[in-house]
Amino acid sequence: MKKYKGYLIDLDGTMYRGSERIEAASDFVKGLKQKGIPYLFVTNNSSRTPAQVAEKLIGFDIPAAPELVFTTSQATANYIYECKKDASVYVIGEEGINTAISEKGFHPGGEHADFVVMGIDRAISYEKLAVACLAVRNGATFISTNADIAIPTERGLLPGNGSLTSVVAVSTQTKPIFIGKPESIIMEQALKVLGTPKEETLMVGDYYDTDILAGMNAGMDTLLVHTGVTTKELLAGYEKKPTYAINSLMNGNFKKTGWVCCTPSCFLIFVNPRCSVCQSA
Repeated sequence: MKKYKGYLIDLDGTMYRGSERIEAASDFVKGLKQKGIPYLFVTNNSSRTPAQVAEKLIGFDIPAAPELVFTTSQATANYIYECKKDASVYVIGEEGINTAISEKGFHPGGEHADFVVMGIDRAISYEKLAVACLAVRNGATFISTNADIAIPTERGLLPGNGSLTSVVAVSTQTKPIFIGKPESIIMEQALKVLGTPKEETLMVGDYYDTDILAGMNAGMDTLLVHTGVTTKELLAGYEKKPTYAINSLMNGNFKKTGWVCCTPSCFLIFVNPRCSVCQSA
């Protein structure tokens, strides 16, 4: 039974749902920390800084620190920096993406910016969209932090950044460069930060179309947990399945082709004395 040397872990729907705690998440991450197994939280949420994300996780009793968080905002800023270090950037978004862009030293841009970046913006306005469209038509490279059309919250699924990005994409007839999951850009950067080989790293998430596809696209094993978007019923409709699928990070069954084990903690962290698979591993 394979043991993993590192974990990339999604947030919304996996560690928590909006402001709602997911009980198993805390013990799961504490188990990784106890065993000294490296982990990195990887999120498509561009609204928060790593420090703010870590603070939220700590509030749910999940071991975290800013350096254990990697956001799509950081990946976006890194991508632009590799393209043009002194770029001018027009940003639609909240504190997370604005901070990441500012920390790289980019110049604020407008209708003639080198890059247009779109992140989730709950204060979106027609004028913001208008400037973005004009800049793209004037030749700006069009980047979106992520393509999520919906985001899970305690209220239910709300419009995601992909929905907002589509307004500029449709108006300008320009396809954006997406940075976040399931794209390889954020995964390649996250693996470098984590420092473990992709073959020995597990991607953990709740959403097949982002988290699981991200792992698959990066050549990683994947663990789908049914605490967020992708239910068992929805998973049945996908031809290519994740490596593992579980109900909960600590007390649901997980399955891999050829065998069934009683608890995910068997292969994830601990040895279960009541499990014949663990005892024979």
